Amino acid sequence: MNRIFELRKTIEYHAKKYHVDDEPEISDYEYDMLFKELVELEEKYPEYANENSPTVRVGGKILDKFEKVTHNVPMGSLQDIFSFEELRTFTEKFGGKFETEYSVECKIDGLSVSLLYQDGQFIRGATRGDGTTGENVTQNLRTINTIPLTIPYTGMLEVRGEIYMPRESFTKLNESRAEADEQLFANPRNAAAGSLRQLDSSVTAGRQLDIFVFNVQACDKTFTTHSESIEFLKEQGFKTLQSSIVTSDVEEIISHIEFIGSTRNDLQYDIDGIVIKINSIAQRTEIGEVAMRPKWSVAYKFPPECKETKLLDIIVNVGRTGVLTPNAVLEPVRLAGSNVSRATLHNIDYIRQRDIRIGDYVYVQKAGDIIPEITGVEIKKRSGDETEYNMPTHCPSCGEPVINDDTESAVRCTNSSCPAQLQRNLEHFVSRNAMNIDGLGRSILKLLCDNDLVKNITDIYKLTAEQLEPLERMGKKSAANLIAAIENSKTNALERLIFALGIRQVGEKAAKVLANKYRNIELLFDISVEELTFINDVGEITAQYIVNYFLHPQTRVIIDEFKKYGVNTINENVVTGNKFEGMTFVLTGTLPSMTRDEAEEIIYKHGGKVSSSVSKKTTYVLAGEEAGSKLTKAETLGVRIINEEEFKNLLNF
Repeated sequence: MNRIFELRKTIEYHAKKYHVDDEPEISDYEYDMLFKELVELEEKYPEYANENSPTVRVGGKILDKFEKVTHNVPMGSLQDIFSFEELRTFTEKFGGKFETEYSVECKIDGLSVSLLYQDGQFIRGATRGDGTTGENVTQNLRTINTIPLTIPYTGMLEVRGEIYMPRESFTKLNESRAEADEQLFANPRNAAAGSLRQLDSSVTAGRQLDIFVFNVQACDKTFTTHSESIEFLKEQGFKTLQSSIVTSDVEEIISHIEFIGSTRNDLQYDIDGIVIKINSIAQRTEIGEVAMRPKWSVAYKFPPECKETKLLDIIVNVGRTGVLTPNAVLEPVRLAGSNVSRATLHNIDYIRQRDIRIGDYVYVQKAGDIIPEITGVEIKKRSGDETEYNMPTHCPSCGEPVINDDTESAVRCTNSSCPAQLQRNLEHFVSRNAMNIDGLGRSILKLLCDNDLVKNITDIYKLTAEQLEPLERMGKKSAANLIAAIENSKTNALERLIFALGIRQVGEKAAKVLANKYRNIELLFDISVEELTFINDVGEITAQYIVNYFLHPQTRVIIDEFKKYGVNTINENVVTGNKFEGMTFVLTGTLPSMTRDEAEEIIYKHGGKVSSSVSKKTTYVLAGEEAGSKLTKAETLGVRIINEEEFKNLLNF
């Protein structure tokens, strides 16, 4: 039917004008009416269905898993530099060899994908993965409005782009997740990565992802320069970076970096650096690459942004282990794309060492562009009215006296009935990486505590639907769902229960080690510090905490209650082989077809060990998409790096 084809063409045209060119020619209502007409016609005449129709942008297709994709052109990574001196060194390498021109563009803080077009149609999209093999996320990519589903060029074209979540979309997403008591995303990049890998494409469609396309990976058409290829991409309807420059002057590159660095918080998206690449395609070919890293390009990474503001007050939070943590109340300051009014002060030693006083003007930065922290004080601005801070002698939550814990420079409330500790203990116990009880968010737990329905972690398993139904925001269906989630958690692996108990310094990794070594929780009641310290990854202090926890009479009551209510306390997983015996693995990045937890489980089951840091003793570094500093360290130490496919091959040797 001609009208269907006409509508598709018209809608794609106006979608590009709105989302890519920012030059809408019709109203939202007019666009919606065109879209509505197309939906109705496609429903009436299903024989005209097309996988690149604009209607696929709403998503809805649900997959069992993502298929693997071997990239036609490897998707390498860049060498990072952190100073202008390193930048000058990079450009000087080519000064005597070429009359060199550089393309300079923003480095979007997102995740890389490849888009493949044939005969003008978008036929496949894949994540970067390990650079050689990625995941087929075509259905999800089709929901992104700035990815053209059809292009004028009818030859073969493969491009590379960076998927990101605009800051405004990220803020709205976290606000909605907070209202639903769901875990918040740490930053837009994590949100984008999680959104793109949804098996339900309608979820991706609702996350408002975006893309910048920055490279031609392969094409039937040839180009002499990178900038020429970017102009070609613009003509095809791709959204490209607008703040790029082409220059042969290194000082102009530096000026451009400084300008972008000073204005990057005004952008609608996150960037973490500037990419500098040789513009000439022929020169690139001659220079080549090493280990999937081009020698003709580097990424200048921005240093953490630091700003001055006033310290108005210091308040104390009580954590789930009873530690009192001082936090700075600041005059709000815009930092790394968000307003900051709080910053952690860690402990009293941190405050004393930096001579931080209430009323000071302080310097604040975000560690890793995420967590605000005070790095110093502007002593010259002191007026004499500033006051030194002392930790409270009594818990601000329960009023009981606190003690100084010299082993970790902490002040601690030891009252096991402290309301602040109870709430946080419960939050930890039900969290995703612990017992993973869906629906038991912070607000529901507060309701349970306020109504005296839960006074310790075992009380969760005493709850009934009848108790829950009258509570605010509950009801019959919600209560039934929550009881079902609680019941389902009883079958969790032993390592989850050990982690959920909240033993000091026992994280997920240590909990897994204990569960594999002592396959019945009852065995932990009879262990000694000496025995525990012989286990890899368990130090003497952690061993003492574990022994003290299981020596406490209340622990016996808790475990007996769990067993009474049917909570699993035995590790039924057994080691299935010894192929990895004596081997140590370090995992980094996102793997194509399995989670890192699943990979760790395979390693443990075959007698191997997983470490969190790379050293000369590391046997393999298992690297996935967007691998970080661990990959760099492995390369420096000469540790063998493998991808997921090579990892699976090891199981068959």
